[in-house]
Amino acid sequence: MDEYLALNRAMWDERAPAHAASPDYGVERYVADREHLSDVVRFDRPRLGDLAGLRGAHLQCHIGTDTLSLARLGATMSGLDFSEASVQLARSLAESTGTPIDYHVADVYDAVEVLGAQAYDFVYTGIGVLCWLPDVARWARVIAGLLKPGGRFFIREGHPVLWATDLDRLDGSLVVDFPYFERTEPTIWDEPGTYVSTETEFANTRSAEWNHGIGEILTAVLEAGLTITGFEEHRSVPWQAMPDMVAGEDGEFRLPERPDRMPLTYTLQAVKPG
Repeated sequence: MDEYLALNRAMWDERAPAHAASPDYGVERYVADREHLSDVVRFDRPRLGDLAGLRGAHLQCHIGTDTLSLARLGATMSGLDFSEASVQLARSLAESTGTPIDYHVADVYDAVEVLGAQAYDFVYTGIGVLCWLPDVARWARVIAGLLKPGGRFFIREGHPVLWATDLDRLDGSLVVDFPYFERTEPTIWDEPGTYVSTETEFANTRSAEWNHGIGEILTAVLEAGLTITGFEEHRSVPWQAMPDMVAGEDGEFRLPERPDRMPLTYTLQAVKPG
């Protein structure tokens, strides 16, 4: 697994500066407008509840735009990511906005040792993170280990049906062509670009990814000792995952025809029994 970790870390270290410079992340807006929130957190906000005074951990935080947004909702935040380049940019953004956020460079599986056991009122994880992890059960145990008794967990993530679908088809058809269930060996991708607008040419184009079925994710959370309090599937996704997707007024992308054919993202919430 170490070779896959190194492969993915090299890819993210190289892409982090391009993401921070891209208009799609709009980093400058966070500095200009002290109330600006990321699109992802804005979508999550009705489900997040009151975060004022809570201590939160954001796992796989990337360049910190969502972490900063959670802090702006009143939480005292810590962020963790395995990409040093990403964390450096996250720290820079926090400093430029005068926001105290505690950032750490570490693999997510080491989060309890790095951040502290039972130290957090809530743990947050955003879009596009589980595909980088080979073992979803181990991940769920990390979540449980970080939470205080009574603490809660929140994730909105790309649906495993979406990850199993061939996203590059131009004829509008939906074809399930990749693994839906977790496997020991990853799917290896070799893609020259990234998911934001950039003219950067990347040298590290290969990555290793794992899918995890909804049943596997829910079972992992339950077996880690958490109580599921909410599960919702969504017809939208916060980026143009397929070429023919159209953006709505909320900034979310949807299938242009018959959007009820498949879920694109889901929200899962759970609590650690007190």
